[in-house]
Amino acid sequence: MASFQAIYGTAPAVSATAPGRVNLLGEHTDYNQGYVLPTAIPQRTRVELARSPDGRFAYYSANLDARIDHVDGRALPVDFARYLHGCVEVLREDGHAVPPLRVRVESDVPIGAGLSSSAALEVATLRAIRELLSLPVDDVQLALLAQRAEVKYAGVRCGVLDQMASSLCDREHMLFLDTLTLERRVLPLPRDAELIVLDSGMPRDLADSAYNTRRAECEAAAQHLGVPSLRHVADPARTRDLPRPLDRRARHVVTENNRVLEAVTADAARFGQLMNDSHASLRDDYEVSVPALDALVGALQAQPGVLGARLTGAGFGGACVALARRGTADAARPAALAIYARGGWSGRVLV
Repeated sequence: MASFQAIYGTAPAVSATAPGRVNLLGEHTDYNQGYVLPTAIPQRTRVELARSPDGRFAYYSANLDARIDHVDGRALPVDFARYLHGCVEVLREDGHAVPPLRVRVESDVPIGAGLSSSAALEVATLRAIRELLSLPVDDVQLALLAQRAEVKYAGVRCGVLDQMASSLCDREHMLFLDTLTLERRVLPLPRDAELIVLDSGMPRDLADSAYNTRRAECEAAAQHLGVPSLRHVADPARTRDLPRPLDRRARHVVTENNRVLEAVTADAARFGQLMNDSHASLRDDYEVSVPALDALVGALQAQPGVLGARLTGAGFGGACVALARRGTADAARPAALAIYARGGWSGRVLV
């Protein structure tokens, strides 16, 4: 991987990092204005940058060993650079004068595993630009800018979960976030418990198209129920008379929001059961699981000390997260992967 110095012939002026995230509970609730409960993972994205002396933007990905140059007024850059330049453009839209930049990106956040690699990229980029230009942007504003960059310039109709998690989370706590009001609380992880995150090794081939379909189904369900969003429904019984499959989609969102609210004060054992219930709901009602994810979740749930497990992220591949009693995770990780491998799949440890 070439250094900033090797690429551009000078040292970077600033650098910043941001973590990936794992969502413990609250899946597919953020774009329904609901509740989420993420935490940060150890893997991070690092962005180095400096002002460009030649009037051109230059974006370099160390992971891809690829460079994309851009001149203002021309067609927007593509591939990884669209996320980076989207951050520049949303800052400009808010009245900040962002000059041409030279940028280098390096990341160990897995791509396509449901751990918010794109949000980590956006948040790290905005943090670095904020430092370079001394911008008066706080961490919540920064997350909202990052979300806007992804929606408008990367074309992903995401909720605010990923960017808020990357901007506000740390590894020792979980973030309770109301995505409608942005009310938030930093809470300790369940007592005497530790996390396991395993990559299923399955790329999320259908996640983007299914995400857009599920979002449209949720909007249709809310319209049938006469509410602005499914966040405004607390009783799952209200979903029974909806046409199929809207009844099941709405039931997942309503029950998932209730699970997050309960988890805020739950002990580790109950928290784990809520994770198990969440996976069953994602599998049966929201239909975003696949056999590999079900197998990996089942392998985790079978381990002594594991209190609960579920898929995390959009689904159709990616990662699974589990909660284990403290001191049991080191044995549970390889044992679960061994069972998973017997089904013909290959996973790996992330946390």
